[in-house]
Amino acid sequence: MGDRDTASKQEIRQRIWRLLEERGVAVFPTPVAGRIPNFKGAAEAANLLRKSKHYIDADVVKVNPDAPQAPVRRNVLRDGKKLIMPTPRIKHGFLLINPKKLHQRGLRDAATIAGAYRYGAKVEPRDLPSIDLVVVGSVAVSPMGWRIGKGEGYSEIEYALLRTFSKVDEDTPVYTTVHDLQVVDKIPHEAYDLPVDRIFTNTRVINCPKNPKPSGIIWNLLPREKIEAIPLLQKLRVNDV
Repeated sequence: MGDRDTASKQEIRQRIWRLLEERGVAVFPTPVAGRIPNFKGAAEAANLLRKSKHYIDADVVKVNPDAPQAPVRRNVLRDGKKLIMPTPRIKHGFLLINPKKLHQRGLRDAATIAGAYRYGAKVEPRDLPSIDLVVVGSVAVSPMGWRIGKGEGYSEIEYALLRTFSKVDEDTPVYTTVHDLQVVDKIPHEAYDLPVDRIFTNTRVINCPKNPKPSGIIWNLLPREKIEAIPLLQKLRVNDV
């Protein structure tokens, strides 16, 4: 856990959401409160990520479905890499989009949630290809690599599911793209939290220290209502994978 004087996760979220609005860097969809906030400079952050060695070498990239990472998803498809995108709230599992099967307009459309459903294929976690790079959205992130999302834990659950089926491992890099204003000094963290290895902002790249990543689902820390809301978790729980 973080130091006792570290602000709570929700306090940090509220501060960052307010700051982005006040500084005029929050963009559609707004208001950003309750969301992974979209920001002016998201394309610049995505292009910095695009220059990283792990991205260049990757064949399969998993990217969250939120608005600020749309430029990352577009780059992935334009660069001929397979895109794995979780459906919102993981309700329908994961979608796999193969850019080699898309025409030019489809490359752009498939980077949206509606387009991913149209052009992608629903794939069970056990049938996904191995993932070379994970990109997550963040409300705030610290240079130590700890991040917070909007408070529902989906990035952690997605990662834990992929880890359970050996689609990622401890060495699979995890990146995030944010605005400079979303980088904060300290973030408290729990056993289930997913740290990032590199942060790409609209102006710079921050390399984070190595932190251990969750090795799978920590069932005793998952609320029953979360398990009941996500069919993949229900199936895993029943089959005790």
